Parts: sequence; C-alpha cells; structure tokens
Amino acid sequence: MPMIRKCQPDDTYQVYLIIDEAARAYDGKIPTDCYHQPYMSLEELEREFERIVFYGWEAAHGELVGIMGFEPVKDVTLIRHTYILPQWQKKNIASKLLDYIKRMVTTSRILVGTWASAKWAISFYEKHGFKLQPNKDELLEIYWDISKRQIETSVVLMLEMK
Repeated sequence: MPMIRKCQPDDTYQVYLIIDEAARAYDGKIPTDCYHQPYMSLEELEREFERIVFYGWEAAHGELVGIMGFEPVKDVTLIRHTYILPQWQKKNIASKLLDYIKRMVTTSRILVGTWASAKWAISFYEKHGFKLQPNKDELLEIYWDISKRQIETSVVLMLEMK
C-alpha cells in the first residue's frame, strides 16, 4: 500500500536522486545560467534537511518516489522542493503530499516559489488555490535566501489558510 511518511536523514541520498532526476524537466526551460547538473549538491541537501521537514510518497514496493518539504519561516510556511520521479508523475502524488502538509501547517499563509518559466508548477499550485503574488521580489527577499538572479527569474504563489 502506498503511503506518505516523514523522510529521515538516512533518506537523504534517495531524496537527492529524486530531486536530480525530476529537476531535469528544467533543462531548456529555465535560464541556462540557473540550470546545472546535479541540480542540487548532496551537501546542500544535507543542509536543507537541518531546517526543512520532508515528506515522501513511498510506493507499494517501498521505494520513495516523490518528496515535498515545508519550512516555517517567520509568519509563513514555505513549500520547498516538490519533486516526483518522472515515471510517477500524473498520479496525484504531489497533490496528496500537498494536502497532507497543508493539514500540518500552523501559519495563516503558505508560500511557494518557483521558476517563472516552470508553467507546469505554477499551474499545479494554482489548481490547488494558490495565487500569484505581485510583490514577489519583496517576498523572495524576506522569506528566502536566494541570489538576485533567482529572484529575477522566479515567481511566488500564496495560499491563505482558513
């Protein structure tokens, strides 16, 4: 039976592989100066594990096939690193992970940042009630620690929690 579970430090390498493989969708879509392989180093991911809580979708055979993280920052919760292995996409895994995480959020707003050219990601979050924010530069500077170049090429979507 497939299940959602909290990722543990010993899942780091599998999470790394999921991110690396799924992020290949950005190749040719995001600015070339922002895309590289691997998409995220293992060391960077290990640092992310120190502050981000990751949940994964474990397939019936026990393999972790998708992940989503969240990080409380100041007065909001950030959705971080939503990646599903390509062969497992379009099976509602990301939707189920998002619904699961939304139930744990204690802030009144959830923010997600993504590349402006990642239309599929923007569409996914809009389908789940997130709205593009006109003040994205301000939000990215307040809640994320990213480069100016990434700020220029990203968008922020927000979901108001009830």
